[in-house]
Amino acid sequence: MTTTRYPFPDISTLPEDLRSRILEVQEKAGFVPNVFLAFARRPAEWRAFFAYHDALMLKEDGNLTKGEREMIVTTTSAANQCLYCVVAHGAILRIYEKKPLLADQVAVNYRKADITARQRAMLDFAMKVSQDSHALQDADFAALHAHGFDDEDAWDIAAITAFFGLSNRMASFAGMQPNPEFYLMGRVPKAKA
Repeated sequence: MTTTRYPFPDISTLPEDLRSRILEVQEKAGFVPNVFLAFARRPAEWRAFFAYHDALMLKEDGNLTKGEREMIVTTTSAANQCLYCVVAHGAILRIYEKKPLLADQVAVNYRKADITARQRAMLDFAMKVSQDSHALQDADFAALHAHGFDDEDAWDIAAITAFFGLSNRMASFAGMQPNPEFYLMGRVPKAKA
């Protein structure tokens, strides 16, 4: 499936840096995630989007695991009703956490999901940033600190939440659909080559 409102550009017509990165992702994943093509219609915005994405999601320091970062995206994207991000990042979450049911649980109701108290506190904070950020107060930070998060982790949680709030809205606005491959990732064993 492709976007319903904005056609994807032909990869061969894209600037070399975009084309190179897209082909690299295709080589690694076996397909091109639709988000890479949807944003490619505006190369400057594509570069800015993926630079910030990578700074948030691929960073090596801080106390958030890659799985926890994806947990934030899946949970807040569900609250924002973004089909693309729930399905795509839910797939990555299943892979990182090696738990085939986890993405569905956090997307539907993270409070009842099979997660730790620490992760629940992280998602409580992320949801408040997503849905009620103007009401954040010291007690919200204290709840994170009680679970071993520091103020830099709070920044990471908020930045991931806010960035994907933008992503959710652009995906929904553009009618972006998840690639079919995402639905089974992390649920069934990968076929051996």
